[in-house]
Amino acid sequence: MIEAGLPFAVSAALGIGFGIALSALLGSVALRVGGIAFSMVTLAFAQAGSVLVERDPGGFTGGEEGRAIPADRLPASLAGIGNTVNLYWIALAYLVVTLAVVHWAVRSPTGRVWEGIKENERRVEVLGLRPYGFKLTAFVLAGTLAAAGGVVHLLLTGGATPQTTTSDFTLSLLVMVVLGGSGSRWGPLIGGVLYTWADQRLGDLAGSGTVAGLPAALRVPLSQPLFLLGTLFVVVVYVLPGGIVRLPDRLRAVRRAG
Repeated sequence: MIEAGLPFAVSAALGIGFGIALSALLGSVALRVGGIAFSMVTLAFAQAGSVLVERDPGGFTGGEEGRAIPADRLPASLAGIGNTVNLYWIALAYLVVTLAVVHWAVRSPTGRVWEGIKENERRVEVLGLRPYGFKLTAFVLAGTLAAAGGVVHLLLTGGATPQTTTSDFTLSLLVMVVLGGSGSRWGPLIGGVLYTWADQRLGDLAGSGTVAGLPAALRVPLSQPLFLLGTLFVVVVYVLPGGIVRLPDRLRAVRRAG
C-alpha cells in the first residue's frame, strides 16, 4: 500500500499470495527433517526473518519503527476510531473461517492421512502414500491461514512492527497451543484466551500491594509477570498433560475409577 500505492483489497490479496509462496518454499526445505530437527529449522527461518525485518536492508520494513498502515488506502468502514467495532467483527469472522477450514480439512480424506502420519508415519509409507506431500499441504494451509491472520492483525494494530517477527512472539503462540492442548481444534483457541487473560491479569497481580508486602525472597520473583506466566505454564504442563482441553476426559476417567 505504501510503496506501490495499491488499494487495501489488492494489497491484502498479494500479501496472502506471498505468504502461501513463502510457506511452500520454507516447508519444502524444513519438512526434509522431522521431530526436534524440524522445530529447530523452522525456528531458525523465523529468527533469520526477524533479523532481516529489524535490520531492514531493503528499506521496506521500517526497521525498529515498523510501518504504520496508510489510513487513506483503507476502506472508509475500516478507518477511524468510530469504525473500530468493524475491526472486531472482522477478527471474529476470521476466527470462524479458520475453525471452519480446519474442521473441513481434518475431516477430509487428506486429513485422515494426516491422522495416520501423526500416529505412525512409517505405516503410511507402507500403504503406498508419500507423507512428505501431505505434510507440505498441511504446512502450506497453516501458512495461508497465518498470512490471512496477518492481514487482520495489521488492521487491529494499525501497522506492522518487528515485534510480530521476534522469537518471543513465536514462542507465545507455541505456549498457547501447549496450554490449550495440541492435536485438537479447540485447544489452541482456549489456550490463546487463557494466555491473553493471564498476560494482562498477572501484570496487575505482580504490581499489587499484596506482592509488595511479601518478603524479598518472594517479592522479587512474584513481581515479574513473566515469572508468574512461566510458573502457570509449568503447572499446567505437569498437572494437565495434553492441555486444558483434556481436562473433561480426565475428570470422566477419575469419576469412572471412583
